[in-house]
This record gives sequence, C-alpha cells and structure tokens, in this order.
Amino acid sequence: MPPNESPWIKIISLAPPSLQDNTADAERLLAALKERLQADNIDIDYALLKQLPALLRQWEFRVRCIVVRDRHRWLLTGITDAADDGPVAGLAVDLGTTRVVLRLIDLITGQALAESALDNPQDAVGPDILARIHYTEQAGGLERLKELIVSGLNRAISELCAALPIDPQHIYMIAVAGNTTMTHLFMGLSPRWIIREPYIPAVNKPPVVKARSLGIHANVNARVLIFPNIGSYFGGDLIAGILYSRLYQTDETAILVDVGTNAEVVLGNRNWLIACAGAAGPALEGGVTRMGMTAGPGVIDKISIDADTREFKIHTIEEQPPRGICGSGVIDLAAQLYLRGMIDIRGKFVPAECGSRLAAIDGLAHLTVVSADQSGTGSELTISQADVDSLIRSKAAMYTILETITTSVGMTLMDLKRFYVAGTFGSFIDPRSAITIGMLPDLALEIYTPLGNSSLGGATQALTAIDCLAEIDRIRDRITYLELNVNQEFMNRFSAAKFLPHTNRSLFPSVKKEKGSQSS
Repeated sequence: MPPNESPWIKIISLAPPSLQDNTADAERLLAALKERLQADNIDIDYALLKQLPALLRQWEFRVRCIVVRDRHRWLLTGITDAADDGPVAGLAVDLGTTRVVLRLIDLITGQALAESALDNPQDAVGPDILARIHYTEQAGGLERLKELIVSGLNRAISELCAALPIDPQHIYMIAVAGNTTMTHLFMGLSPRWIIREPYIPAVNKPPVVKARSLGIHANVNARVLIFPNIGSYFGGDLIAGILYSRLYQTDETAILVDVGTNAEVVLGNRNWLIACAGAAGPALEGGVTRMGMTAGPGVIDKISIDADTREFKIHTIEEQPPRGICGSGVIDLAAQLYLRGMIDIRGKFVPAECGSRLAAIDGLAHLTVVSADQSGTGSELTISQADVDSLIRSKAAMYTILETITTSVGMTLMDLKRFYVAGTFGSFIDPRSAITIGMLPDLALEIYTPLGNSSLGGATQALTAIDCLAEIDRIRDRITYLELNVNQEFMNRFSAAKFLPHTNRSLFPSVKKEKGSQSS
C-alpha cells in the first residue's frame, strides 16, 4: 500500500476533463475509487459533493480520499490535497455506564495517538441503568440524558485533540461500543421497553450515522459506527469483546466473562457461540459495601491477612492512603477471611477469630479493614455482615451463570481450555482469590487470561480493519442467547453455590487443600 494510504484513505490521480472526456466530476472520481476499492457501490456525501468541483481543480485532480463503509456501501466523506500529510483520525469509544474511555487512532498507521477517560456524566441523574431508564419517562428526561453524554464526549474529544494537537475536524470515523441501554441513550432512543416484558430494544443493529446528527464534534462528514446488541441485556460492548478476543475464530472452546452492570458471558469457538447475562455485576465491581468504589488512586485492590498475626496487608492503586475498595479487593478480602477462619462456609463472621476488629454498628456486625488513622478518609473502612452476604449472593450468581451456560452445551467448566476475563474487573482480579470463594471454577491459573478493556479494544479494531462491520454482524448473528430468567436449573444451582466455596467441595480441590494447610 502506498505511503499515506490505508483501508480508509486512497490517493487518486485523475485525468482532467476535456471536450473528448466530459464525464462529470463526481462520476469521474467515484469511478477511480471503485476500481481502487474493488467496490460496486460508492456514494459521495452531499456536503462534500457541493465542494467537489472547486476542490478537484484546486488540487489539479490529484486528491487524497477518505472513505468509510457501512453495511451496504462505501461512502466518500472527505478529500484533501494528495500531498497533504495531515492527520486522518478515528475515535474508539467504550461507552460504559460508570466510566467512558476514548482512544484516538491514526487511520493511516492504525496506531493509537492518545487516550483519555471520564466518569459518565449521566451519573448525575442516576448511578445505574434502571434509574436512567425511569428518568427518561419524565418530560425532557431522554433529551437530558443524551445531552449529558454527548456534552461529556465533546469535552473529552476537545481535550484529547488539544493535547496532541489536532483539530476535531480531522476525526472522520467513530466506533462506539456500549451496553444496550447506553447506546440507546447515546442515540436518543427510548429505552422504555428494554426493562418491560418481553424486553424489546428499539434497535439491535443501529445504522452507521453522521456524527453531527448525534451532536458529536468531529469532521462535518464523520460517521459513527455503533456496535450492535443482542436484545436488552447483551450489548455491543460484549460483541466488541468477542471481536477483540478472537474467541469466535478459535478451534478450542473458550469462555469470555465481562463484569460490569451485569455479568455477561459468552461461550464458544469458531463453529458456535452461546451467551447469557445475569445480575452479578455491581457487587463484584465493589458495590457490595459502603466503602466500595470503582478502581482508582487510593482504592484497595489487593489484600492479604497474615496467618499468625491476623495483620491486614493492604495494597492500594498508586499506593495512596486507602479510601475505598474495588471489586478485586473485596474478593481478596473475602478469600483471606475464609482461609483464616474469620468467616465460615456461609460467609458469617466468626467472632473468636475476628477479635477486636469485629464490632456492632447500628446493631449490625462490622469488621474493620482499615483503621481511621490509616485511612485516606479519616474514618474507619469497614465491611459489614450484610456486605459479605451480598458478595456471597453475587459470587454464587457468577458461578451459577458459568455452570449453567457450560452445562447447556453438554460441557463442564473443567473442560475449558481458555477463560478470558474482560474489563477493569479482569485487569485487577486475582483468579486465585476468585477460585477460593467459589466465584470462578477451579481451573489452572494459566487458563485465565485478562483482556483489559476489550470493549475499547474491539472498537479500536473496527477502525483498523476494512471488513470489520461485516465481521461484527456475522459475530452477532451467530450468537444464541440463553435466557436465565426462565431457567429452573439456574435457581437450583444458585442455592448450592451460596456457600464458600460451594456446597460440593469436590468442585474446588485446590481450595480444600489450601484451607486444610491453613488449619494444620
């Protein structure tokens, strides 16, 4: 491929029109592009068409063309002088309920230029999906939620571009991956029926749309690719994760778990894919306790407890004074409390083992994790019995989701050869701790593979591969969705999983061995 070209950028040299060749300007350019792209159908954006005659003559019929592709056609969205080596950028967006992450991509090289993140501004209305959906039913509610996320994105885009610096007008493509509700709110589509039986979204395959029609500040002709979803509870962020992990291309059967608003799971290989989602997410993100927080500076992400002294050894992100705890820290804490005998198989505090750390606050047992003089807040950081009970339910739901989906295809969890864990949760979690409390199956640790932000990774990939949208649709159309709400086996298994690590201890031989070594 010549320099300054990519799948989306083509240098075109045209013979100028003459009395012998009076082909119209647009048809002349599109004919050359069709030949270069081996495409039957290319359209030109209307706003660009109005400028085309002057631009072709200004640059002596040698131009750099910027194209995008939707499901059915190629579209010419920009032209510059062929000698122009200025940036042509794309923007990948992970549209999370809590956190939004942006990555600016050079569409010529495919390399990342810059990355930034922001708290989702819609949190001002409600911290969770359900609260936001109910808010849309108020007068002007949907419009406000859309304005909040679009304004937040525009501020982030402006800051990201200013830091390089490039002009937002150099952004020609945007790929957005988010859960079903978040993409609806981003597009200004009513999510009302997502939470009402029979749980129907407004759209599963959003069209490729103009950025300016959504209010996004980018090139006047920039297009936005929004990842499709599969119904109400399995969103485009998971489709992006499947794309990024390449799970759909593997010979061996693997599983992908992403813990966010829900715990979403996909199982499969190159021949088949099956997916499900369940309400295990918020607790496993650190939402079980009053000191629970999303991962960030000063947040506890790792804990160990000395077997002899019961001293708590705490690690925080960026090693700042502890001010809260994230999901990985909560899981570590529960695992350590269980191994040290400070909670029993039901997750109940054992007063004799907890000692002076255990106290009643408002009639409820609380265990001090960080004393007031050691915390970054000036107050004790504690975990209550209710917090632990909530974690037990969440870990039981997580394990039951995994067990149910594998059993549905005649497998066991022990048959898995690769276990992908996505998102912030996957980046920080210690699989050993998750196994100890019976949240993840007792597999060899090397089977567990953290993916990081696979939603952002998939959105990035959509900007760098010419046939990516077709690939995304093929992935989506191959997935069979397993509905857990009507699955009686799920409820039976859930009851058995509400113990540490499980009612059936034989499922967790390594935990039995580790627990035994602690007792001896």
